[in-house]
Amino acid sequence: MVATDEFIKEITFRICSSLDINDSLRSTFEYMRQHVPLDVLSLLIVDARLGAIRRVGLAVEDGIVPPSEIIPLPEGLLEKIAARNFSAPLIVDAEEDEIFQALTPVMRFEGNTDLIVPLRLNGEFFGVLAFRAGGEGRYSDLQAELLGFIAKPFAIALANALAHAEVLHYQAILLDDKRFLNRELHRDGADEIIGANTGLRNVMEMVRQVAPLNNTVLLLGETGTGKEMIANAIHFYSPRNNGPFIKVNCGALPENLIDSELFGHDRGAFTGAVAESRGRFERADGGTIFLDEVGELPPSAQVRLLRVLQNHEVERVGGKRLIPVDIRVIAATHRNLLNMVADGSFREDLWYRLSGFPIMVPPVRQRKEDVPALARHFLAAKSRELGIPSPPSFAPGVLMRLMEYGWPGNVRELENLVERELILRPGGPLTFDFLFSSQQAQEAASPTDIQRTGYPFNLDEAMTVHLREVLKVTNGKIHGPGGAAELLGLKATTLRWRLDKLGISYRRRERDAA
Repeated sequence: MVATDEFIKEITFRICSSLDINDSLRSTFEYMRQHVPLDVLSLLIVDARLGAIRRVGLAVEDGIVPPSEIIPLPEGLLEKIAARNFSAPLIVDAEEDEIFQALTPVMRFEGNTDLIVPLRLNGEFFGVLAFRAGGEGRYSDLQAELLGFIAKPFAIALANALAHAEVLHYQAILLDDKRFLNRELHRDGADEIIGANTGLRNVMEMVRQVAPLNNTVLLLGETGTGKEMIANAIHFYSPRNNGPFIKVNCGALPENLIDSELFGHDRGAFTGAVAESRGRFERADGGTIFLDEVGELPPSAQVRLLRVLQNHEVERVGGKRLIPVDIRVIAATHRNLLNMVADGSFREDLWYRLSGFPIMVPPVRQRKEDVPALARHFLAAKSRELGIPSPPSFAPGVLMRLMEYGWPGNVRELENLVERELILRPGGPLTFDFLFSSQQAQEAASPTDIQRTGYPFNLDEAMTVHLREVLKVTNGKIHGPGGAAELLGLKATTLRWRLDKLGISYRRRERDAA
C-alpha cells in the first residue's frame, strides 16, 4: 500500500485542484481507485431543511448507477443521525445498524460494500465522504483507517463547495433581478407629471403629504387618467426611492398563475415548477410595489395580499415558511370596490386595508386646462419615437378645440390621437380633422332619423341599449373568444368599467336574480 503521507498529500492536491467539486472529485477518484477498491465516490450532506441526504459531488465508474441526488429520510431518522454524531470511518453493516437499515431501500446497499468517512469542521459533523465498491467484503479496517486521514481536506473542500454554490446562487439572483428590473422598472420623476401645478394640483399636494410615510395608498379614477404616473410620484418622493419599484397589472396576469407571479413558488409546487421562484413582492423588498387594477385579483390572491398587508410576510405557493418583506403597497383601480364588496367579489377586510388613504385622480374632462400641455408633451415624445427630427406645429385654434372635446378615454386617448395625427401629417400642421369631422357628423345627425331607429337621444342611454344587446348575444361572457369585449373591440377591463359606469349588471348571478 502507498505511504500514508504521500497518499494524503496527493489527495489534498487533487481535491483542491478545482472550484468545481465534481471535477476535483473525479481527479481524486482516478487516483484513489489505484489504491483502494472504488466504483462510486460521493460527497453527501444531511440537509435538515429538505429532511433528506443531498449529494453535493459525485465521481462514478462508467456504467454504474449511483444513488439518487436527493434521498428523503424516513420520519425520525434525521434526529437519530444527529444523535449518533459520527466521528470515525465505518464500514456499513445494513443488517445490524438501524440507520443504514432504514436507508437500504434507497441506498441499494445489497451486493455492495460501502465505507463512510464522516466530515467535521470546527468540531461539527456536517457531511460524509462515501466510498462504494461492488461485491461483499471489499474494504478492510486498515483501509478504513487510511481513508480516515483524508477527512480533513475533504471537509474543507465540501465547505468550499457549499460556499461556492451559495455565491453562485446569489449571483444568479442578482442577475435575475437586474434583468427583471431593467425590463419592468421605469422610474419617472414627479416633475414629468403634466398638470402638477394646475388640474392635478390637489392630487400632487396629497402625494407630497403621504409619500414620506409607509402606509398603503389607493388610487382611484377612470381608465387612462394617469394613476401609474401618480404612483411613480409617490415612490419618487418617498424614502424608498432608491429601492425597487415593481409594477404589476393584476388584470393582465393569468388567473392560474397570479399567485405564483405575485408571491413566488417553491420547487415542485406544481407541474413545471422545476426551481424556486421569487414573486413580485419579494422582488420589491426594500421598495414599492404598484398593484394596478387590484380589483381584478381572484379570491385566493386577495387572501394572500391581506396577509402581506397585515403581517408583512409572504408565503410562496407550495412553501411552508413565511418570508418577511419590507415593502410599501400602492394599489389602483377604475372599478367601484365598494360595489364589489357588496356583491361578494372583493373582500371587505382587504378593502379597509387598502382604502386608508384614497386619492381620486380626476378625468381629463374635469381638468381641461391641462389638455394643451398634455398635447405638446405627447407631440414631443411621439416625434422622438417615430423618428421625426423636428416636431410639427398645431394648426391655429386646434388646442382650443381639443379642450372642448369630452375625452372619454382620458390621457390615453389623447396620446393615441396625437400619435395617429403625427403618422397622418408628419410635416404638420396638426389639424385632428378625423376627430372633429366624426364629432361634427354625430352632432349633425337628424333627430328624426334617430327617432325612427327607436334609439334614445342621450349617448349614455344609447350605449346602455347597445351594450345590453351585445351581452345578450354573448350570454353575459365578457372576456375571451366570443366575449363581449372581443365583439366590441375593447379590452375586458375597459368594458367592465363602462358597464359599471352605466349601471349595467353583467354578473350572471345578478342577472339570474333579476
